[in-house]
Amino acid sequence: MSKGRDKHQERHHGLSLYGKDLVRRCGAHCELCNSSGVPLNIFEVPPVAADPIFEHCLMICETCQTQIERPKRIDPNHWRCLGTTMWSEVTAAKVTAIVLLNWLSKTEPWAQELLEQAYLDDDETAWISQWALD
Repeated sequence: MSKGRDKHQERHHGLSLYGKDLVRRCGAHCELCNSSGVPLNIFEVPPVAADPIFEHCLMICETCQTQIERPKRIDPNHWRCLGTTMWSEVTAAKVTAIVLLNWLSKTEPWAQELLEQAYLDDDETAWISQWALD
C-alpha cells in the first residue's frame, strides 16, 4: 500500500513543479471555461504518460474537473464556453474542448455545430483519438 502512496506523492510532486508556469500561462483563469477568482487544479489531459508532461497539463476549475471526471452528470450549459476554447493556442485545452464537444454532441445540437467549425491538425486528431469520455 505504501508503494502506491509513494507513486502518487511522486507524481503530485512532479506536477507541482509545473505549477508556476501553468499559473503564468493561464493568468489565474480556468483554461477551459475562463472562470476567475476560483481555485484552480492541475489537470492532466489523457492519455497520461508515466511521467508528467507540461504540454498535457491544464489549470482548470473544480466545476470543469468534476464534470470531466463524471461526464454522465455533465451540465451542457456550463460548456457553451467551448466555442472559444476550441480555438485555444494551448493544445491541451483545444483537445479537451473537442473531446467534450464530441460527448455533448450526442444530445446538444449546438455542440455538433461547433464541431463542424473545428480545425484540427494531425497531431491533435491523433491525441483526441486516444481519449474518450466514459
